[in-house]
Amino acid sequence: MSKQPFKHTHPYAPFLLPEATKLIVGTLPPPRFTTGELKPQDVDFCYGSCNGQLWPILDRIFDLGLKYETTQEAVEQRKKFLVKHKIGVCDIVESAEREKIDASDLGMQNVVLRDLVGYLKKYPNIKTLLFTGGNSKNGPEYFFRRQLKEHGLKLRVVSNEVPRIHHLELPLDSNLSFRAQSRTIKTVSLTAPSGAANRAVGSLQAYKDLKSKKPDFNTLDFRVKQYREFF
Repeated sequence: MSKQPFKHTHPYAPFLLPEATKLIVGTLPPPRFTTGELKPQDVDFCYGSCNGQLWPILDRIFDLGLKYETTQEAVEQRKKFLVKHKIGVCDIVESAEREKIDASDLGMQNVVLRDLVGYLKKYPNIKTLLFTGGNSKNGPEYFFRRQLKEHGLKLRVVSNEVPRIHHLELPLDSNLSFRAQSRTIKTVSLTAPSGAANRAVGSLQAYKDLKSKKPDFNTLDFRVKQYREFF
């Protein structure tokens, strides 16, 4: 009898969509967040994995004094920050199946996406999408491009330097084929805030240049420098 694939469902609903001017867009948290088997230093909230670097990066940028533990206080700290800065979170993947139970984007199969284009049309305050990764297969930008194609829309390159920046002209009319009026949404494909992306960071010329000037400069420092501009 063949083994059933693991159904990896997103445990968190989108956060703060009506008020948000910026939206953080990833894929799925690690499977233990779906099963509820969190580690002591995990936070039961978006990007709460103790292996992830998004909150440590934002902690450094904004001097937040965050707690890294499975408590309601740690969750409230993060929500308070997002509300104050009008930053929402809407990961693009609702669910996926996995043969191997891990957090890799490439391992996702039969992916069900959230309607990010629909959310953008519904919530006009959103002006910037912050992708936690580039256009590699099964990454947030990759899936977003796929959704846009279904609507006859596409991203226009503004900067091809990492982090890559694009503009989307989103029609204001409910009929997406009517393009007389549109609103411009900026997308920024940040270097992924995961340990798995450290090797990719190390190969970037921009990182090598900074490291050569300052030997103790590391991959977290690089992300802090990059994210500061967009948060």
